[in-house]
Amino acid sequence: MSLMIHVRSMLARLSLAVLASAAALLPASSWGADYLIGPGDVLRVSVFQNADLTLETRVGEDGTITYPLIGNVKVGGSTIPAAERRIAQLLKEGGFVLKPQVSILLMTVRGSQVSVLGQVNRPGRYPIETANMRMADALATAGGIAQTGADTVIFVGTREGKPTRQVIDVENLFNPDAGRDFLMHSGDILYVQRAPVFYIYGEVQRPGSYRLERDMTVMQGLAAGGGLTPKGTQKGLRIHRRSNNGKIQTLELGLDDPLQANDVVYVKESLF
Repeated sequence: MSLMIHVRSMLARLSLAVLASAAALLPASSWGADYLIGPGDVLRVSVFQNADLTLETRVGEDGTITYPLIGNVKVGGSTIPAAERRIAQLLKEGGFVLKPQVSILLMTVRGSQVSVLGQVNRPGRYPIETANMRMADALATAGGIAQTGADTVIFVGTREGKPTRQVIDVENLFNPDAGRDFLMHSGDILYVQRAPVFYIYGEVQRPGSYRLERDMTVMQGLAAGGGLTPKGTQKGLRIHRRSNNGKIQTLELGLDDPLQANDVVYVKESLF
């Protein structure tokens, strides 16, 4: 039985390897007609009945390739069909091929990628497979925000030639009026920080650290810790909070007062 399991495992790994190799050679249609070519992509360009014009090349950082007869051609940011039409047009205008039928095969995907990092379920770099890929799509591709992730996303990219950094509330991604679920560009980075926490100890059922939810009050914090023990008291709750100058303050807050990130709540023992 163990031999059969071992053989099946080997076959499964072999099948995955074959599929991975085959994926790299899939035609452009398998990636979708809207896939945007980017720097680092490896393309195989061919012209029907013109074998000497077949070329396998990598897209440069400036988004161009060097093609026989016509020189540098800008293909970065274009779809595969648009790049095919562009090369065909240049070959025809130069009088090199009367009716060129250009085909481009996407050999390796390296460019037009967005990085999704931090507290997501599958952090990594993902290809922008369509021209309409938005921030919510990129997060979904990375498996969504993990349980430990914050309610905000840090966006870093370039817009209109200028570096841009924004902190975006996740709720605004699904609010059409907010307009924050914008299109992804090659090289964009999304980073999800770890969610803020608070700490509770003393006479509570489950002392420890807990996720700080939006607008969370002291009362809700006590509930997250399972409530008070029979010895605990709500009177004189102490909150240890770090001030802007880095010093720890000891505060006595009411049950309806808001908690802040990294607050430490101490529940005292009742004297009676």
